[in-house]
This record gives sequence, structure tokens and C-alpha cells, in this order.
Amino acid sequence: MNSKAQKAVQQSLDSVTKDPSTGIAGIVLVAVDKNGDQICACPSGKRGLNRDEPMTMDTVFWIASCTKLICTIACMQAVEQGQLRLDDAQQVHYLCPELNQKNVLRDDGTLEDRKRDITLRMLLSHTSGFGYEFFNEKLREYGRPVGYDVFHADIRDVLRMPLVKQPGEGWEYGTGIDWAGIVLERATGVRLNDWIQNNIMEPLGLKAVNIAILAETREDRERLFHSGGAGCFAKPAEYVQILAALLNDGKSPITGERILQGDTVNMMWENQVSDMPDFARQGIPDAKREHTNPTPELYPQEGNPPQGWGLSFMLTQEPGATGRGRNTAWWAGIANLFWWCDREKGVAGMIASQIMPFLDPNILGQWVACESAVYASV
Repeated sequence: MNSKAQKAVQQSLDSVTKDPSTGIAGIVLVAVDKNGDQICACPSGKRGLNRDEPMTMDTVFWIASCTKLICTIACMQAVEQGQLRLDDAQQVHYLCPELNQKNVLRDDGTLEDRKRDITLRMLLSHTSGFGYEFFNEKLREYGRPVGYDVFHADIRDVLRMPLVKQPGEGWEYGTGIDWAGIVLERATGVRLNDWIQNNIMEPLGLKAVNIAILAETREDRERLFHSGGAGCFAKPAEYVQILAALLNDGKSPITGERILQGDTVNMMWENQVSDMPDFARQGIPDAKREHTNPTPELYPQEGNPPQGWGLSFMLTQEPGATGRGRNTAWWAGIANLFWWCDREKGVAGMIASQIMPFLDPNILGQWVACESAVYASV
């Protein structure tokens, strides 16, 4: 542990969890270096607002969209093995014939024909045209009166949604990586969580990152939708070891096992939307206010530099105010979890909470403050 980082981060987190007005019971932040060693590991507060148990590093969180990175690693492993192809739309539509019926939802609520087919690269880069009902008002309205609700963890909600953009013509955050997980399962004949456990978690020596954690019976496990977009539960201290492997070009610094080739990791870090330098300035509306707060921009930076998106994550292409280096990858989970992976400086971390709606200002403030404290200490 870095005592300077540990003290600064712990004090910062405690200032929030000890203040009843924030409504935040507990937070965990853990950061690691390129060796996989913990820079700091700070649990703060309680496990729930009405519970006495302290938050600990053994607390398991629903990590929501932080799952997307894991699913993408799984898909890229299949690409390395020749079982999937990033730019083969014919393969994707053969494996998922449901996509052949997909049309594009216009702003007026009518549908127009899809102009082109969807590739795996589009699914992993959120350029396939799929959205989320809680981030997209026209999709929310189109789903009425029954409505769409991806939190059901029901594959039928994913399968029945229309597109909200023409494939390849814009960035829209949505269910694309759920579809990528379905593509993987149908190509390999292996359930997504089984693939993740065998090919990612076992090589990394991780025991507490799992989709099937709530499936108590065999019947439950068979019926469970293995959501590549939001299905995982994890201990943050284990999740960051996945990031540590990416800091080391796909090889775990702890076990010495490789989960991806270095060239594949480099490919994941390539900007997939170079023709959309302002894609994250289109904003996120609070289409469902119980799920998310609105924001005009994802990760605003002084001078408004071009924004990038890799395979499953945003790239801050210029150095950040916290101290992060160029081309730092980061993303989030809707229950107010945020991770970052800085290959330039060899630092990665995660702040985890379990509150809604998304973009809670107190958690955002702690993410910035604690990430800054980590970099100041190293």
C-alpha cells in the first residue's frame, strides 16, 4: 500500500459516507499499479443505509455496465481464436437472424429500413445503432405501454428493441454488447459466463467476478440471461486485476497467465470513432429519472479536445486533470461505479457504490478527488 494514497482516499470517502445528507451508505475505491500491487484499497461506510455491517473489501457489487469490458475481452479472445470476426456482418446476421428484422426508429416514432448490416466491431463500439430506454427518450416512448426494461435481465427485452440510429452512422450507448455476448454464445456453443470463468477469471486467479451469482438452482442457471452488457457481480479488488492485465498488454502480473495478445489489447485501445470527435458531447438525457441524471457531456476536459472510443470504453485522448495519461480508458456502471485504466502511466482503479440514479454528484466528486490523490501519491 501507498500510505499517502491510502490516507488521502480514506479521508475523502469517509467525508461522504459519514454525512447522512448524501444518502450514500458505503463506497469502495481500489487502485493498482502495473505490478498488480494495490496502491490503495479503501472501504468506507456501511453496506446499506439501514444496515450496521461495515463496508469491506470483500463486499460484492453489481457492477452493471462495467461488465461490458469483460464481455469484450471474451469476444476478442474468440477473435484471436478465429471463431469470431470483427468486420463480418454476414457472420453476425447468420448467428443472430433476429437482426435481419431490425429497423431504425425515427424521431417521430415511425420505423425506417436499415441501410446496412451490423458487425461485431459495431456492437463493441456502440455504433450498431442500439440504445437504452433510460438514456433515449424516443426508445422509452416507443416501448409503451408495456415498456422496455433491461434491468429485468430478460433476453426478450434485448431482442425486441428496434435500432435508434442507422448502423455505422453514429454513436449511441445501448445493448450492443449484450448482442455481442449472444453472438459469442452462438458461435462457440458456450454460455457467456462459462467462457468468462474458464478463459478470463481462472487464468487471472479470480473467484468473485461472476454473472451467475444469484442463480441458486440448475433451472435458474439455465434460464438466466448472461448479459454481456450489465450482468456481472464482483469485488472491486478483483475487477482491478483484470485492468492490471490490460496494463501489461494482456498478461496478468500476478499469475503470469495471458488472457489477450498484446496486439489485441492495442486494437481495443484504437479509436473506433475518429470521424466523431465530439460524440460524447451529444449528452445523456434523463429519459428515466429514477435511473439517471442528465449530463451535457461525458468527461468534459479543458479545451474540448477530440474524444475517442475504443472497443467497449471511452478514451480520454489527452491527459486528464486528475493526472491520468494519454489514451486512458474508462467507463462506468449505472449504479455509480467508475473504472479507469491508464496504460501510459501504469495505473488503474475503480470506485464502486450501489446507488441510483446514475451520475450522483457525490460519487463523481469522490472519483475525481480520489483518482487525483492516487496520482499525487505515485
